[in-house]
Amino acid sequence: MPDKKIISRAALVLCVAFISLCCSRTAPSPDAKRYELRGTIVSFNKDQQQVVIAHEDVPGLMERMTMPFTLKEPSAYDVMQPGDKIQATLVVDGERTVIENPVISHAEPDAARPAASQSQPGEPQVGAEVTNFTLTNQDGKKITLRDYRGRALALTFIYTRCPLPDYCVLMSDHFAEIDRALAREPELAAKSRLLSVSIDPAYDTPKVLRSYGAAHTENYKDEKFERWQLATGDAAEARRVANFFGLVYDKEGDQIIHSLRTAVVAPDGKLYKIYRGGEWKPEDVLNDFRQLAGGH
Repeated sequence: MPDKKIISRAALVLCVAFISLCCSRTAPSPDAKRYELRGTIVSFNKDQQQVVIAHEDVPGLMERMTMPFTLKEPSAYDVMQPGDKIQATLVVDGERTVIENPVISHAEPDAARPAASQSQPGEPQVGAEVTNFTLTNQDGKKITLRDYRGRALALTFIYTRCPLPDYCVLMSDHFAEIDRALAREPELAAKSRLLSVSIDPAYDTPKVLRSYGAAHTENYKDEKFERWQLATGDAAEARRVANFFGLVYDKEGDQIIHSLRTAVVAPDGKLYKIYRGGEWKPEDVLNDFRQLAGGH
């Protein structure tokens, strides 16, 4: 007679696959590219719709590595556990990536599987004094948080070799758009600044950051970085800044597994707002700048 537990697990797997097929929230564009993704679930966070997968090679896209993916089917998180195998479709649609149609298989009996860990480093509360830091910008000059006192500051984290369009590339595209908007609003620009902090200091030298930032603004050799700076520091200092804002990251070969954090710091050096994912828009930060400019 079949084991009831095996039948139950199979039913859950089929249920997850069916729901993911029927309940996609945003239809991909006709130009979206799809790849087969296979791997092992390392960890997940249902609230952030994110699952970290140690995946096999994805032919035509990237080599095997461990990295986070967006998975929007909430029912999948109720049946997955670290160590489970997952097969899914990776959809790359312009600046957005998402995995869909997940089929999850349990690698071990329930009692032997570890509990899911969704812990995050402690985050500062709104209104908290933001820690000072010392970094090196794209021109090789030392900068500190105190240098930004008197202006609102939007700070995000990137690394230039990040392969996914809806992670570092998206953050940098958003900052480039904000930078262009500030250029059209001189009064607001005088009271606002942008800073991207690299979490890959070994590779992201000032020269690399300058080239990367200038490519995003499309000003290339003419970019003066008056409103938007990019910076890095030694490994310990970069991690100290990231940990303060609750950013999770770890090295995996040439790639870095990381979450997303974008913070807005008020002119008095206190935390004004923190964005925990990539769903925010440039206009959101511009509105934060306008509110802070109006209050000072």
